[in-house]
Amino acid sequence: MNLTRNLKSVALAIAGVMLLPSCATTGSARSKNESNASGPQLAVKSVQHGEASWYSIATNRGTRTASGKRLCNHGATAAHKTLPMGTKVRVTNQRNGKSEIVTIIDRGPYIRGRIIDLTIGSAERLGFRSRGVAPVKVEVLAHSENKEKAP
Repeated sequence: MNLTRNLKSVALAIAGVMLLPSCATTGSARSKNESNASGPQLAVKSVQHGEASWYSIATNRGTRTASGKRLCNHGATAAHKTLPMGTKVRVTNQRNGKSEIVTIIDRGPYIRGRIIDLTIGSAERLGFRSRGVAPVKVEVLAHSENKEKAP
């Protein structure tokens, strides 16, 4: 009887570990003094200034997004009213200088004055989860080509 209970516990633990990769796309917030020298070169296509808010699976009433991708509370994803799905943007909290690159996978926010909704995990990393909203700079990014052209 005790052996069966232990096997069930092990099976549940393994199942839990197997579910974690679905949320593995977390970003990392950086302060304005940190640089990412080893990462890809990203050019800024446009800049927007406004207010950001956060949303989660609970406030979204589930994991369904406009792009069809699954919403993960800790993922580096966001909602924007007009940017194409899959667009990468750098969001910088203007109060503390922390920034994070997120991918647009959903539509919103639907509250006047807000320009972007970040996942609750991104809001935590950018330092405004408890406040709920923050003034941000949103930089739309494009990969720049650093390859030399062949003759």
